[in-house]
Amino acid sequence: MIPLWWYLILSAAIFCIGLFGAITRKNSIGILISIELMLNAANINLLAFWRYLYAQQGDLRGQVFVIIIFVVAASEAAVGLAMIISAYRRKQTVIANEIDSMKG
Repeated sequence: MIPLWWYLILSAAIFCIGLFGAITRKNSIGILISIELMLNAANINLLAFWRYLYAQQGDLRGQVFVIIIFVVAASEAAVGLAMIISAYRRKQTVIANEIDSMKG
């Protein structure tokens, strides 16, 4: 059985990569992908703790919570991409610094 701390280290590494990408990227799509990485790192943490604390008891709360986070991440990606496409059509760029507002 894989120890819990391996999952936590993996999750922390993925979260740090996502945070670094969200802070340093200028491309809006890259920032959106970095945010998705951070959400997936949180999912790894939730599933790891659920597996080591509650899985033997038949409790499904951890899995249900992760499914809810997947739905939120999918809707965030859909809305984020729609906003990026709208901004691109107006400004002809996806650079976050140049997209300062959604007004014309």
